[in-house]
Amino acid sequence: MNDAPLAIDVKGLAKSFGTKKVVDDFAIQVPKGMIFGFLGPNGSGKTTTIRMLCGLLTPDAGEGQCLGYDIRTQAQQIKRHVGYMTQRFGLYEDMTVRENLEFIGRMYDVTPLKPRVQDVMDRFGLAERADQMAGTLSGGWKQRLALVACVLHEPQLLLLDEPTAGVDPNSRREFWEMIHDLSAQGVTILVSTHYMDEAERCHRIAYIAWGHLLLEGTIDEVVGQSGLVTWSVSGPDLPALQTKLRKETGVQMAAAFGNELHVTGSDKQALEQAITPHRNDQRYRWRPAEPSLEDVFIYTLATLKDRK
Repeated sequence: MNDAPLAIDVKGLAKSFGTKKVVDDFAIQVPKGMIFGFLGPNGSGKTTTIRMLCGLLTPDAGEGQCLGYDIRTQAQQIKRHVGYMTQRFGLYEDMTVRENLEFIGRMYDVTPLKPRVQDVMDRFGLAERADQMAGTLSGGWKQRLALVACVLHEPQLLLLDEPTAGVDPNSRREFWEMIHDLSAQGVTILVSTHYMDEAERCHRIAYIAWGHLLLEGTIDEVVGQSGLVTWSVSGPDLPALQTKLRKETGVQMAAAFGNELHVTGSDKQALEQAITPHRNDQRYRWRPAEPSLEDVFIYTLATLKDRK
């Protein structure tokens, strides 16, 4: 990472609910103006971590700052400068777009209120829907409205918790264009997602599972540091070949990707030895391939499960 000032700088974060430890010894640094992707399976601790960062939850252990404020003692100050978008649409469906935004604006003491609301509606393409009931909006437009509500008070940091879940591809693309526009204006964005294509739109990513930070870096760094070797194979009856390959020593993953299989291992020599008999079968076409981000995540998760 460069020497840019940090929007988030925490270490040793831990949080339990009853006997279940949801986050354990979590540390992260996010420079200002960066789009930081937060990935992991369901129940991995992403939402709990986000809530600790924005002052909604107090960590059981750990320390750090968010936007220069102490996450333990200055939660109220953090909340004033953060926009937090939850997984579910949290605005009032029986109010219009304009009424929702004006209500949020009053909560944050936005002044002058009406010009600011009109400005963000114009900027994010909501002006023509200003008098439409929020509950009648499509999923994509609801997410757009939720994002506009988050930026109404001009926060320095956006925390977006799976903001595009259930949204169609075109709306997702438009949503990400808005995110990049905000980043270009200096807003720091931490966004959790399950979509690999969205992860690849981030400047840096972190992968968390069972409350532990497993991987962190740019896409190229994460893939490069994995040490994985991948071959791609195409041909007839790939499911049968996949079953055979999964039994081979040296093959750690054999996964379908469209009309091909990705065959992956962490030991190049062992992998090549395992696939050699199958490469001699003239029905199949083999070629070296770059491991995908999904390959890295699945391999990392499987390796951790084996250790547990």
